[in-house]
Amino acid sequence: MSNFTPYKLPDLPYDFSALEPVITAEIMQLHYSKHHNAYVTNLNAALEKYQEAESRGDVAAMIALQSAIKFNGGGHVNHSIFWTNLAPVGKGGGEAPKGDLAQAIQSEFGSVDSLIEKMSQASVAVQGSGWGWLGFNKAANRLVIASCSNQDPLSTLGFVPLLGIDVWEHAYYLQYKNMRADYVKNIWKIVNWQNVEERFSQAKK
Repeated sequence: MSNFTPYKLPDLPYDFSALEPVITAEIMQLHYSKHHNAYVTNLNAALEKYQEAESRGDVAAMIALQSAIKFNGGGHVNHSIFWTNLAPVGKGGGEAPKGDLAQAIQSEFGSVDSLIEKMSQASVAVQGSGWGWLGFNKAANRLVIASCSNQDPLSTLGFVPLLGIDVWEHAYYLQYKNMRADYVKNIWKIVNWQNVEERFSQAKK
């Protein structure tokens, strides 16, 4: 009998329509209620099977389940960060970074505009599906820009995720069609830098 606590879809911190016109309510509803929800459901199912395999000592079955756990677990982790990385305009969305984060951006990239340019390029350049990330490299004590394919979490590269841009087609296609660059350009209008600052100060502890 399984005794692990199932993962749950986190509450969205705003209404589906709150990020318009950058992201439509229709996309938000599908993205959150269908895509993210499916990652949570499939993650729980895979973990339950994994636990059963572990209790039987079935290593082959445990190994076979690892890709489903990585994919769906990564999807859950990434989206849980993504929703909080965004905020409606007038409620934190697009307001300039402050404090230690602003200083770290300045020293690593020269300016916020330069960071936005570099991270946008990395995000637009992802082949197929994936994510663009601003992360923190604890070992080197510095900010990094990276991209990950599919739903691989940034932790697989050894970095702490601070800000993610979802460039899977389901994140933008209904609205932007094949113009991924337009979506990435617009998303900066709703980035919640305060959330990124909080993640940065946690990461440095």
